[in-house]
Amino acid sequence: MPALPERLSAWLAAGHHGGMAWMEERTGARADPAVLWPDVRSIVMLGVNCGPEGDPLAALSDPLRGSIAVYARRRDYHDVIKGKLKELGGAFAARAGAEIKVFVDTAPVMEKPLAAAAGLGWQGKHSVLVSREFGNWLMLSAIYTTADLPVDAPEGDRCGRCRRCLDACPTDAFAGPYRLDARRCLAYLTIEHAGPIPPEFRAPMGNRVFGCDDCLAVCPWNKFAAATREARLMAREDLSAPPLAELARLDDAAFRTRFAGTPIKRTGRDRFLRNVLIAIGNSGDETLAGEAERLLEDASPLVRGMAVWALARLGRLPPAPPPGEQDLDVLAEWDLAKNPGAQRASPLAGAGQRPA
Repeated sequence: MPALPERLSAWLAAGHHGGMAWMEERTGARADPAVLWPDVRSIVMLGVNCGPEGDPLAALSDPLRGSIAVYARRRDYHDVIKGKLKELGGAFAARAGAEIKVFVDTAPVMEKPLAAAAGLGWQGKHSVLVSREFGNWLMLSAIYTTADLPVDAPEGDRCGRCRRCLDACPTDAFAGPYRLDARRCLAYLTIEHAGPIPPEFRAPMGNRVFGCDDCLAVCPWNKFAAATREARLMAREDLSAPPLAELARLDDAAFRTRFAGTPIKRTGRDRFLRNVLIAIGNSGDETLAGEAERLLEDASPLVRGMAVWALARLGRLPPAPPPGEQDLDVLAEWDLAKNPGAQRASPLAGAGQRPA
């Protein structure tokens, strides 16, 4: 894939990776598999179907409940796929007399371009791999091996003039076809971004409390997709559309217990409640104001700041911060709530902002 180093460098130079500093590390290994492992001669790319059973966007219609990305409504795919991959890789190594290394999103491996080069599908305009058989619901993994294997033909781009994924994005996160700016992407902002979510992206979040499936769900190639048959990747009923009021009451222990074994646990309770509070603010339902008001006293400044925003959106913000509130980010949220015109000047605003 001779064009890959240049593509990666351009994406990083544009800052489209946001705060994902690890994308800047080991770029040589990311762009060239032989730098990661000099002995590699072939790469076997695999995909596991994680197709949803129903409409992945159905939860967006109920503002009193949280919408969770399809992949996170189930057991962590790393755990499920890694075990299967080790079993398959071990059998292959024994039969071929070759060395192997296996990777499931845990090393500087460019899974999507590699999968496209191997013929599993093509990278759609939303940058995710699209398969003619499974739509864009494949979880990818790789077996690096010292064996020389016959090379499969890459899959051609079959997006044509379609731009449904680009037009579906609620935050205009695509700088163009095939070019995702993570700084504007709700999947990145709700999961990877550590601090307060910039104000301009909060209303578009709606009730998305973990991830975003909009660009994936509208892909026409999903008409060929089927729900996953892997029992360990079946969606948990309690994660389909959990009530916001229920989620807002999670302390750290309850958060860890509820989301044990899922990708959500990795984000941590404070970031998750940050997202929940934004969803509460977007709900328009004053019955949830009590949950946000209680969280004005939370130990986490991140949570307290988003409680301020939620109460301001619901028209229930107290006249002044609680006595003793000294965190600068939280106080900045109070200033924004009381002086909305100052929003653009806030140090919390403008991440990934594009000129009008």
